[in-house]
Amino acid sequence: MTHHLVLGYGLHKQMDIYRPRKAHPAELAQFHSDEYVEFLSRVTPETQGTMLQQLRLFNINEDCPIFDNMFKYCQVYAGASVEGAVRLNHGTCDIAINWSGGLHHAKKAEASGFCYVNDLVLAILELLKYHARVLYLDIDIHHGDGVEEAFYLSDRVMTVSFHKYGDFFFPGTGDIQDIGEMNGKYYTVNVPLKDGTNDETFHQLFKPIMAKVMQVFQPGAIVLQCGADSLANDRLGCFNMSLRGHGEAISFMKSFGVPMLVTGGGGYTKHNVARCWTYETAILTDNQVSEQLPKSDYHEYFSPDFSLNVSAHKVMDDHNTRADVERILRTVLQQLSQIPHAPSAGMSYVPPDFKTPQFNYDHDEESMEERVGRYARSHLIIKDPMDDDADGP
Repeated sequence: MTHHLVLGYGLHKQMDIYRPRKAHPAELAQFHSDEYVEFLSRVTPETQGTMLQQLRLFNINEDCPIFDNMFKYCQVYAGASVEGAVRLNHGTCDIAINWSGGLHHAKKAEASGFCYVNDLVLAILELLKYHARVLYLDIDIHHGDGVEEAFYLSDRVMTVSFHKYGDFFFPGTGDIQDIGEMNGKYYTVNVPLKDGTNDETFHQLFKPIMAKVMQVFQPGAIVLQCGADSLANDRLGCFNMSLRGHGEAISFMKSFGVPMLVTGGGGYTKHNVARCWTYETAILTDNQVSEQLPKSDYHEYFSPDFSLNVSAHKVMDDHNTRADVERILRTVLQQLSQIPHAPSAGMSYVPPDFKTPQFNYDHDEESMEERVGRYARSHLIIKDPMDDDADGP
């Protein structure tokens, strides 16, 4: 749905578009355990009944079901994020977008919250080959626990998460006092929020905190997870942010001019997710788009108003009090003040890009042109991901 709206607005003309490649299992094992990657590559809906012990070991349950072509799905979204990081490293683009990525709950050897492979961690590891410091920022309503856990002891990656906390809300982590350990102390930032968080409350915290983060950490690259479940009217979310408020966070981070990988994430009211990521594609490509949505194969999903906008509830209470906001801001800024300067890292040797055998797509796999339909075929320009001669935006 997002893809069709992007095409309908003509935003694809402002970008180079690449077909994502499948990440090789050895690439996935740069973060995930070999045993877990092997399990993901072998389990299917038909074979899961014979693998009950492994299902329990790797946390496969109703939140993380096994489905057809699951491993291929993981390979494609992870490959897209890693390839985006490689292009940022080589300076062939300033911003890379992968709306299919952002699966921030997956752990080293465990699935969680419908996340099987943590493409964000893999992309950050790729960026660390060229950049001494990488900032991870998460505005999904759920805490970015998988990424935080991966870098909890590191001072080369700062993780910042704005999320709902308390009332047994999934995943139950992300307390403001979780700040990292050992070398990573103060390089984990958590901003816990309550039900009804609106644009005003969010940005009273977001802008001063992120300005301070950029000042003290000085990242060479940013990975921005843009979960759309923090929007109002989400089926699983409980925030009250508008489309404009959500997009304002992306615009604010873009203003720093730091190379940035932008991914999707959560979002459970699908027509609003498509609106959100289309609007933010326009922001990232410096385009203004009309409120009236273009016609597409999914046009009926956007009834009755067929508008781009997602408005906040007019009667929903914000449970964050002024005292809460002041306390959170004061605490987080105090934590950030404990960082004396941006950490350095020896970069005399830059590891090579991960080289893997070329994957041959199955001969019977339907091409992207067929999948996106007649409208997309007449508008989309697809480039080979191995074409290094193309210049990205």
